[in-house]
Amino acid sequence: MTPQPTTRDFFVCDFFAAVPKHDLASMEHPIFSLSTRPDRRILSYEHRGTEITITPSVKGRATIFDADILIFCISQLMAAINVGRATSRTLTLTAHDLLLATGRETSGDAYRRLKDAFERLAGTRITTNIATGPKADPVEVTSGFGLIEAWEIVRKTRDTKRGGGRMISVSVTLSDWLYNAVLSKSVLTLSREYFSLRKPLERRLYEIARKHCGAQPAWQVSVAVLAKKSGSNSPIRVFRAMLREIIKSDRLPDYELVEEPGDLIRITPRAVVEDIGTGPVLSPDALEQARAIAPGWDVYALEANWRGVWAATGRPRLRSPDKAFLGWVKKHALK
Repeated sequence: MTPQPTTRDFFVCDFFAAVPKHDLASMEHPIFSLSTRPDRRILSYEHRGTEITITPSVKGRATIFDADILIFCISQLMAAINVGRATSRTLTLTAHDLLLATGRETSGDAYRRLKDAFERLAGTRITTNIATGPKADPVEVTSGFGLIEAWEIVRKTRDTKRGGGRMISVSVTLSDWLYNAVLSKSVLTLSREYFSLRKPLERRLYEIARKHCGAQPAWQVSVAVLAKKSGSNSPIRVFRAMLREIIKSDRLPDYELVEEPGDLIRITPRAVVEDIGTGPVLSPDALEQARAIAPGWDVYALEANWRGVWAATGRPRLRSPDKAFLGWVKKHALK
């Protein structure tokens, strides 16, 4: 008989209002499929030394909508960490809470689709040299793993119509790779409106904008690089046409996309907390030190939050803005 885990081996989700968060690696690199049909292609991706090979199962590669499950789990874990609760790789949750939190219907068919998503997440295998968690010795390690290690659905057995009864609870065991990303706070906050985006490419563009632009005044990227980072399998002319349609509809939360001469795309935040030109000036070295102090955090978001605090406290004159900022980061980002 398989020994039963103790209660300490499980983390029970109860932060329904947890702020949505996603891991940095998934936001930067095209791990999830944008296809709405089973995607059984093996994806090999390389960009600036980062290498990823994604091998789907016969069920197909995990989709960007399947990633909602991971976002929910990451959000729950971060909410627990922030209040000092113990966590584990195995999370117990209710399917109903997951569906509501990610903006999905709670019909019987929705539960079936949730089961399919678990199967794709467990069956999709990743081989990569991306490291998560604390940085050790300067060596390169290539590892392979599934997006989730295991999953389990508990459901009532009385109602056998349409494949079984109502789901009672769901357990998900995350990979060490993803769990280490959470423990090291290598995550970013998402807008709740992210879940209302129904086009896969819209979601992917938002993730890229959130990761690379953050709270900077602007971020510029070529259409070719954007196509590569998005994971789109469309020819570049088709990708460009889809991109122009998304730019025209202008539905991305938090960010605006504008086409620039030279086949470039400029991404800007829709609202900046504090105009950098009207506040303390930070040196590039200070931002680099902040990255070292709080690895995995969005340094530009930290800067924007710090400027907001500075403005709210009466805009005091600072002898050394760099020291004031770094002191604030140590005090608040490492809580």
